[in-house]
Amino acid sequence: MTSERILCAVGARGGSQGVPGKNIRPLLGKPVIAWAIEKALAVPGITQVIVSTDSEQIAEAARAAGAETPFLRPTELAAPDSGKFQVWQHALATCEQIHGIEYDLYVDIDCTNPLLGAADIAGAIELFRTLRRQGRNPDAVFTVSEARRNPYFNLVEPDAEGLLKMSKSMGVGTVLARQRAPAVFEHVAGVYVLAARYVKAASHLLDGRAFGYQIPPEQAFDIDSELDFTIIEFLLRRRLGLAG
Repeated sequence: MTSERILCAVGARGGSQGVPGKNIRPLLGKPVIAWAIEKALAVPGITQVIVSTDSEQIAEAARAAGAETPFLRPTELAAPDSGKFQVWQHALATCEQIHGIEYDLYVDIDCTNPLLGAADIAGAIELFRTLRRQGRNPDAVFTVSEARRNPYFNLVEPDAEGLLKMSKSMGVGTVLARQRAPAVFEHVAGVYVLAARYVKAASHLLDGRAFGYQIPPEQAFDIDSELDFTIIEFLLRRRLGLAG
């Protein structure tokens, strides 16, 4: 059987607003983006690791960490409201054109979650393959974590009058215990494994058959604020046994 061709892309836009320069900000001695690249390079079977960015400064840091930067992302795909799926489509199409090959799987790594490891990337890829062997026809597998709040139990939203109601109902009265509420999961910025054909044909992650690769809550952080950065730095120090 011919080995799968897997393109792994790390997305890193240059114009971060919540934490300016976060993708190349030093984190325990190396740029944030280097954590993602090093993990991706450690996963067996990945054909290429590339970085999709609009910033030459980020591209330089990416190359220093061992990734390829075969293109700079167009401006229209580097705005704060640019769709992630469209960024994936551009990266996949551009790399296939440059290298003259077709990939089987497309893996995206969010560089702003340094708490995920190479084992999580490999695990998500293996879950995709397992689901495929089982005949469950996956289009995508991505990282999720059990939600800290549940819309059936302790998430509320205002109605037209501003009165608070439960966000979701089971249609059988109020859920009085968290344990009786249906399981819900947070979509965690982390790892996405997609069939390349699906990236080309769809327009959104949840258009097709998507499955979750569950990670523990202590890994379900990404850098969207200074507080996030502080938490992640603390958790990394504890994991690596560093003082301070």
